[in-house]
Amino acid sequence: MRVVVIDYNGGNLASAAQAARKAASLSDISADVTITRDADAILNADRLILPGQGAFADCAAGLGADLRSTLETATANGTPFLGICVGMQLMCEYGLEHGRTEGLGWIPGHIRRMDEAADAGLRLPHMGWNTLDFEPGAHLLTKGLTPGIHGYFVHSYALHDGAADDLVASANYGAQVPAIVARGNRCGTQFHVEKSQSVGLTIMGNFLRWEK
Repeated sequence: MRVVVIDYNGGNLASAAQAARKAASLSDISADVTITRDADAILNADRLILPGQGAFADCAAGLGADLRSTLETATANGTPFLGICVGMQLMCEYGLEHGRTEGLGWIPGHIRRMDEAADAGLRLPHMGWNTLDFEPGAHLLTKGLTPGIHGYFVHSYALHDGAADDLVASANYGAQVPAIVARGNRCGTQFHVEKSQSVGLTIMGNFLRWEK
C-alpha cells in the first residue's frame, strides 16, 4: 500500500507518518509511507493523509494552487483522504482565522473561533483529552471503538454550520465540536490521531483498511 503524507511545509508530518506506519504494522498491512508533495506520488497513492498544525490561513497557503489541484484530482478519482486537525478544517468551504481563507470546499461549513467555549469560561485553545460521542457502527472509521473514548485535541477554531450527514463523531467543549467528519472517500479528525494513543492507531488502521 502506498501511503502519502502531504508535505505542505507544515508541522506534524513525521508524527503522522510514524502513526501510519505503526497502524499498518498493527493491522498486518504492508505499507510504504512517504512524506512528499510530488504530484505523481500523490496521484498514484492508495491513501492520502494531510496533517495540520498552526493557523488555517498558513496551512492553506502551504498547499498552494498546484497541491490543491492534485488533491482534488486524486480524491475525485476515489483515493481515500484523511485530514488531521487543520487538515480536517481545510476540507470545508472557508476559514476565518487571520481573515477569510478559502478551503478545499469538499464539505459544507466554515471554520471560526470557538466563541461558545470562551463564553462558557473555558480556556482556549481547547487542549487535552476529550470524549468522543458517536453512533457505534455508523462509520468504518470508528470500527472497534465505543462511545466515550478519548481523543487528544489542540485547537481554538472549529467547524461550524456543517452538514449533519457529514458528522461521524463529536466532542463537547462549551458546545458540540465536530470531531470526525466524512463525505465519501474524504474524511477528517479535529483531534490529533497521531497523539491519541490506541484510539488514534485504531482510527488510522481503519482508514488504511478503508476500501475505495
